[in-house]
Amino acid sequence: MSRRRTLGTKKKLALLVSAAVAAGGGAFVMASTSNAASPQTAAESTVCKGLATALGNNQRFIEGQRANPDAQSAARIANREAVIAQIKVQQEASGCVAGESAQDSQAAAGQPSQAASASAPAAPQAPPAAPPAAGNAASGQQVCKGSTVTLSGEGGAPAASSNQFPAGTKLKVTNLDNNKSTTVQVTSVSGSCALLNNAAFEQVREPGKFLIRRAVIEKVG
Repeated sequence: MSRRRTLGTKKKLALLVSAAVAAGGGAFVMASTSNAASPQTAAESTVCKGLATALGNNQRFIEGQRANPDAQSAARIANREAVIAQIKVQQEASGCVAGESAQDSQAAAGQPSQAASASAPAAPQAPPAAPPAAGNAASGQQVCKGSTVTLSGEGGAPAASSNQFPAGTKLKVTNLDNNKSTTVQVTSVSGSCALLNNAAFEQVREPGKFLIRRAVIEKVG
């Protein structure tokens, strides 16, 4: 009789240990799930900012084409929509918020809080500066000082697009962070001074970065 009671006690202990292990395992799974890294925004990551800028540039280009269409606008828009889809894939693969553009980030960052607007009168705004006449720059002259450079996501041979230089213009882009340069021809219109396609950007990029913060852009032809 005493042996049966002993075995019963052991079985009860085994069941209690199993239940504790199961509960602990469940808690571990829940903790791991809750601690999973969430996608980074453009404000949190340089890589995400570069991709968001590229996405915003392409969105602005599409908006411009729809506002002032011509015979080739439909083809250009279709091409840029394919580029946007690829950028979103790159955002997701890089751990960024898929679909976030520089336009979204700038709009969120540029909105003053209600408390600030209520406590202080609005400061008078300076008149807008005249747009730079970069397209009229002489050959060999540095242009678009202070501009960052990113990629459009387009394939093909090394090339650039620009909102200030006509097709056929040759631009030299130098990345001051690694002293790499590339000379490319402008082939299309974009929303920035110099937007490099994938092949051109690969020639001057730093590994893992999608934005050149310290760039020198020169008109060379």
